[in-house]
Amino acid sequence: MLRFSTAGESHGEALAAVLSGLPAGLKIDQAFVDRELWRRQQGYGRGGRMRIERDAAHFISGVRNGLTIGSPICLMLANKDWQSWQEALPVAAGDPGKHKAVKSPRPGHADLAGALKYNFPEARYVLERASARESAARVAAGALAKLFLRELGMEVLSHVIAVGGAKLENAEIAWESLQALHGRDEVLLNCVDAATEQRMKAEVDRALKTGDSVGGVFEVVAHNVPPGLGTYANWDERLDGQLAAAVMSLQAVKAVEIGSAIESAVSFGSAVHDEIGYGKNSPHGFTGFTRKSNHAGGIEGGISNGEDILVRGYLKPISTLRRPLESVDFESREPVKAAYERSDVCVVPAAGVAGEAMVALTLARCGLEKFGGDSMIETLRNFKGYLEQLKNY
Repeated sequence: MLRFSTAGESHGEALAAVLSGLPAGLKIDQAFVDRELWRRQQGYGRGGRMRIERDAAHFISGVRNGLTIGSPICLMLANKDWQSWQEALPVAAGDPGKHKAVKSPRPGHADLAGALKYNFPEARYVLERASARESAARVAAGALAKLFLRELGMEVLSHVIAVGGAKLENAEIAWESLQALHGRDEVLLNCVDAATEQRMKAEVDRALKTGDSVGGVFEVVAHNVPPGLGTYANWDERLDGQLAAAVMSLQAVKAVEIGSAIESAVSFGSAVHDEIGYGKNSPHGFTGFTRKSNHAGGIEGGISNGEDILVRGYLKPISTLRRPLESVDFESREPVKAAYERSDVCVVPAAGVAGEAMVALTLARCGLEKFGGDSMIETLRNFKGYLEQLKNY
């Protein structure tokens, strides 16, 4: 019902996103969309590309007079770096002598696997599409999904749990703290605890001094999600499975965790499962049912249960190193150092913003599957009816 796709290359003329299925009558806040794009570009350890680009969404279709009209939304993000790449990456045949080949694949990147798959003699075209630059288009589409979810009272934010060996010890963060973090005009490493954030910064500094890169862990929190999204009825309709796939699809994410899954795997059931109570003053107000904890991360049996949904993404270090690893020359097959392209040292905060987008898009799709509606008036009417059903349960 809600579908999206992206197009474009890292150094091409523009990135594009197409989102179809949003109901008509949703107010589009351009400033909100552009701020989400700004957030993706922030964080200590970002590279030179972030000093070149200043992303802003240019709407081509699907939005008129500030409102969605029910047709597919197409938006574009111009690549300012295109000015330096027009002759190297022309649409027409161009001059082969001006092509900038990626002559040796980088370990950990899509370079070699992509060249083998598509039978490319080197990895330039692989790099152009596999690059995390593509995630900017996802963030733009995710911002529209967030605007839709807000109309239903749901919000999605993220924070950084770990960078390298520096880890936030108590990751049970109040929603108000995440809101305050989101409201900052400057982003260091998007951690709620200042002391931990400084330890994270030291990890980035250490990687920077040695020509290395560093990964980490971000957590996406979806707040005020009602019980009932997703289902156990079919394997591919389970909400946790859909969220895991969505976040895992992000560049450099190598593992996804729902709730406290990793800790729960080495714990006894009595310490893991969230005990149920009942009282008229339930914190979320969907029903009278309460929980003493949220180890399940807001999802049980593939269905949202009314608690905050917690999804963690485990991000490997960026594959492009200023001190390159060993590789092989595509043409000669001789040992060489891996290719180097201008890159980042740490992108964990930015990955968290992209993670928010993928979670928001997934929840918006599941919400539309449950509540339907071709216009926001119809969707909200159906949604309010469901909330009344929950209260009367």
